[in-house]
Amino acid sequence: MTNIIVTMNQTQGFCPELPGRTSVCKSDSDCPAGTTDTHSSGVATGRCVPYNRTLKTCEVAAWCPVEDDSLVPSPAFLKAAENFTLLVKNNIWYPKFNFTKRNILPNITTTYLKSCIYDAATDPFCPIFRLGRLVEYAGHSFQDMAVEGGIMGIQIRWDCNLDRAASFCLPRYSFRRLDTRDKNHNVSPGYNFRFAKYYTDLTGTEHRTQIKAYGIRFDIIVFGKAGKFDIIPTMISIGSGLALFGVATVLCDIIVLYCMKKRYYFREKKYKYVEDYEQVDRLSKLPHLPPVPVVTTLRAGPGSPISPKPPVSSDSPPHHPH
Repeated sequence: MTNIIVTMNQTQGFCPELPGRTSVCKSDSDCPAGTTDTHSSGVATGRCVPYNRTLKTCEVAAWCPVEDDSLVPSPAFLKAAENFTLLVKNNIWYPKFNFTKRNILPNITTTYLKSCIYDAATDPFCPIFRLGRLVEYAGHSFQDMAVEGGIMGIQIRWDCNLDRAASFCLPRYSFRRLDTRDKNHNVSPGYNFRFAKYYTDLTGTEHRTQIKAYGIRFDIIVFGKAGKFDIIPTMISIGSGLALFGVATVLCDIIVLYCMKKRYYFREKKYKYVEDYEQVDRLSKLPHLPPVPVVTTLRAGPGSPISPKPPVSSDSPPHHPH
């Protein structure tokens, strides 16, 4: 808690509502009885009553006087809170490897823990943080954040190689502001909450003191990963990689040979067409066949001077008549 707005000695009764878009009135007709909304302090009674000398608002049944939080104290009421310290205790467990560790390391002694303050350069493993320095690591000013509050994230990262000694598994701290801080969108900025303290006076009337508190909330976010060598996943990864190479080769061939414009050129370069030399060799070993005689038969028609002649072999010399 860094800043507060206190509304003291409230009692249940009837009082004018705070001036607003729906609460300012001129007559009772502007105040429907029994109505309420998310921003009202109570239920409207139906009467228009003076809020001050110049302004009238609708009367409500509520804890009176109603809280006025339009003016937030600046600088913050507890601006010295930047020198407060915060001790963070964190334990991790990786169930698959049955490995546990805490952020208070084995080499940290009680004497060291009482005197150390986290510093990214000199004491990166000290689990005690000064609030002002913590906000500065996130790139913001503690005094500005303390006025309307905010939400800070303390991130603890555990990245552990369990093939090495456990002493090498160390926490790494980082810090960031989690609530949005934008000058163009400043509706309900920061972080706040309300609480009240109730009491009864000597006449038996119930009173309360309502406190709207602004503060800085710290969310501790732990994440990380751990790994250890195992031959079975390694062999599976290698086999998957080799199979992927085979699929890639087939896919490239399909694209080059069937999809590209010069697919015929690539196909000629990829494939070489050769003769079947075994069939040629078998044909060369077959026995030599004698030539087949050619027989020519001429038929003479009626009155033709051509007469039939005996067949002539291609191996015998031609017959010449004497």
